[in-house]
Amino acid sequence: MAQDFIKELQTELQPARQRLVDHSLYYSIRSLDDLRVFMGYHVFAVWDFMSLLKALQRDLTCTTLPWVPTGNPATRRLINEIVLEEETDVDPEGRPTSHFELYLRAMRECGADTTPAERLLAALGEGASVPAALAAAQAPLAVQEFVKQTFAVIAAGQPHAVAAAFTFGREDVIPDMFRHLVADLGRRFPGQLDTFIYYLNRHIELDEENHAPLAQQMVRDLCGTDPARWQQAAAVAQQGMAARVALWDGIQAALAQEPATA
Repeated sequence: MAQDFIKELQTELQPARQRLVDHSLYYSIRSLDDLRVFMGYHVFAVWDFMSLLKALQRDLTCTTLPWVPTGNPATRRLINEIVLEEETDVDPEGRPTSHFELYLRAMRECGADTTPAERLLAALGEGASVPAALAAAQAPLAVQEFVKQTFAVIAAGQPHAVAAAFTFGREDVIPDMFRHLVADLGRRFPGQLDTFIYYLNRHIELDEENHAPLAQQMVRDLCGTDPARWQQAAAVAQQGMAARVALWDGIQAALAQEPATA
């Protein structure tokens, strides 16, 4: 029966998902300067994704002392497998790294400005709240609104809703979004985007083949056969996709203000 709920949820989300996959932003990135602008915004989504993930790990596994078995063992395994590959994947040379750190490396490689993201980390390291850290980073308004929505889901404290935001607002749709970006970057900018292309391809591979199916199973486990939980999951997933579309709109508006370059 839970399998039917998943199919119904995917059907309900399909229009919102298609708006995201078909967004014109992907075709607006025509130059390295355009890509640098995109990355300067998107890096914050790469960062706040990890907080969604760690919220799930906090709520679905034991992360305090003394350790006690917590929750469903199958769900614990699912979330820990995803954490392993998101927080400690490997870079092109086979060295352990998080996807966020890999993204910063890709930004530096192509000349994108990592200063705002570094200011965010510095402010958080000094104990600033997320809104204060975003302000200190001088993050664009579209970024601040996107991150605000992510942390509102986390703050609500409903693991099934967080799982839905993580699964259908992020993992399930990322491969189709990233395919638009990876299509011809290597051909157009040889040697300048190797790490970024590796990052995109790695996400497509992991999310499509491993993480999305694992995350869907996590949603099944958490929602069970409770219709109210499935309704909440659908609402949160819709909100997450709408927030991503708004972020993409913000990036596209920023690109429209950039001087045209080759």
